[in-house]
Amino acid sequence: MPVISITMGKASKEQKKALVERLTSVAMEVTQIPANHFVVTINELGYDSLGLGGRTVEEIRLDQS
Repeated sequence: MPVISITMGKASKEQKKALVERLTSVAMEVTQIPANHFVVTINELGYDSLGLGGRTVEEIRLDQS
């Protein structure tokens, strides 16, 4: 059972649904393994748990607003 895992910031239900569908579709196409064998996990991190350039994404987003 292949597992596809993505870690990212917050996403809407629609975005997560699209990710699951597209990641599975591409993996199935490349590997020739049936779609029902794939497991997709989406690990969402809060913006205060992600850092870029020594600052949290939360701080960066606040500066940009």
